[in-house]
Amino acid sequence: MRIATYANTRTAYQCTMNMTEGFRVAFRAGCVMGFFLVSIGLVILQLLVIIYDSGLGKEFMETKPNVMYEYIAGYGLGGSTVALFGRVGGGIYTKAADVGADLVGKGDEGFNEDSP
Repeated sequence: MRIATYANTRTAYQCTMNMTEGFRVAFRAGCVMGFFLVSIGLVILQLLVIIYDSGLGKEFMETKPNVMYEYIAGYGLGGSTVALFGRVGGGIYTKAADVGADLVGKGDEGFNEDSP
């Protein structure tokens, strides 16, 4: 988040002077964050392969080598599911906060229906 905040600040500053330079800063910052995200994913994948390989045992891996990759696919599916429900849950909490603020504004403070 710190890198993204610095990149947004630098991009906004460069865009006040020249849009081309602002785009260049934003593109480079996006590349850095993209490469960082992919490299973290590859490191985690390698760690999973090492952990599953050592945990399943040599004799098991020699007879059924595809099992480890099925475990890794299941791990990824579980992570994707958690991320999906995290996004949905965040949207639900945001909507609940919006409705709560609307009710307080109308009920307690006496604001109009579409008051900013």
